[in-house]
Amino acid sequence: MFPHERSLVQVLAGKPFALVGVNSDQNKEELKAAMAKEQITWRSFWDQTTSGPIARKFKVHGWPTLYVIDHKGAMRYKFVGNPGDNVLEQAIAKLVKEAEARK
Repeated sequence: MFPHERSLVQVLAGKPFALVGVNSDQNKEELKAAMAKEQITWRSFWDQTTSGPIARKFKVHGWPTLYVIDHKGAMRYKFVGNPGDNVLEQAIAKLVKEAEARK
């Protein structure tokens, strides 16, 4: 998924869009190395385990779980597992268009 996420960050630069990650790897140093290798430049939180506080709060039971949140902070889409690039892009495009219409 990282190549697609990098692409989204680049294509949507300057738009009302932010990508935020949550990682459940147990070893923080290994995580930092993996993020550097994968060129993850967006904000990513470390949840320590798959049952960490963020996973519990958002009721994550499968990986990856993707949430698409609109410009008002409302969770509009939840995908457990990779929904495919096109499905994700359509959901994001719809919400970016809505946000831009509110300007």
